[in-house]
Amino acid sequence: MDYEPPFLETYKTLLQENSEDSKDDFCSMVETFELPMIDLSRLNVEHPEREECLKEITEAAEEWGFFQVVNHGISQELLDKMHSEQMKVFYEPFIKKSTEAVFGLSSKTYRWGNPSVTNLRQLSWSEAFHFSMTDISRMEQHKNLSACIEAYATTVANLAQSLAEILGQKVNINSSYFRENCLLESASIRLNRYPTCPLSSKVYGLVPHSDTSFLTIVHQDQVGGLELMKDGKWVALKPNPLALVVNIGDLFQALSNDVYKSIKHRVAAAEKVERISTAFFYLPSDVAMIPSYNYREFNLKEYIKQNEQDVKQTGNKVGLSRFLI
Repeated sequence: MDYEPPFLETYKTLLQENSEDSKDDFCSMVETFELPMIDLSRLNVEHPEREECLKEITEAAEEWGFFQVVNHGISQELLDKMHSEQMKVFYEPFIKKSTEAVFGLSSKTYRWGNPSVTNLRQLSWSEAFHFSMTDISRMEQHKNLSACIEAYATTVANLAQSLAEILGQKVNINSSYFRENCLLESASIRLNRYPTCPLSSKVYGLVPHSDTSFLTIVHQDQVGGLELMKDGKWVALKPNPLALVVNIGDLFQALSNDVYKSIKHRVAAAEKVERISTAFFYLPSDVAMIPSYNYREFNLKEYIKQNEQDVKQTGNKVGLSRFLI
């Protein structure tokens, strides 16, 4: 199929040299959990369970760093359309995706594998289109997709702001902080596809990582594969295509002085059926400062620069520990 990235050819030598690497880590049993499921229809000011709903959101963020939401305000019609348009662009020929500016944007918009990988632990068996929201208005091609992304991002951004304000209130962060610093144009969105992988016991779909964002909101299909670190063990999350998955990012951990945790997570390689997901990253502007008692004050631009330096030097993101007081 001409749309598939050439993983086996590109990483042939690495796969042969490291055929036994990390085998125990990948093959160990992973228990399946269902994330806390929160019905957001109860947030209506007149709903008798509003306070209980607010409590469930903050408790899930403290205990898990992840939770699911239903009745979130994003229509199933829009979610289905987003999935359909996403598949169309992923099924473009690989040569076109990788050598042309498919959207009239930077070549960095399309990503696959890991060009600087040195061992199997660093290889992600996936491909993605990553956009900043300012990119969307400049997409001359794929107008249906750009319109769909814009509609999707606008509604998800409203949801992210509402959740951020609820979580912020618990840790004495005024809601005006998010309204002033986290405008839609600061956000980014990532379309993910995880092709079937004949070496699913040896590589990741997406390597273990924590998100930089304040909040990440993910819509995934029914295939499953998302796993997170819980009490020192990897646990698999049971997928629910009707729900959105919400997780705390590094910036919110710093802002909350570690009340909320940015949890390391990964995606298992898709063994038999490809997996699709869409991630919305709720972010501040590059220069908005992140006030904290536990970490020195920094902004997104500084944080990204430090992460890039660490990845270049060590192969891994070090993250918040670089900014501890």
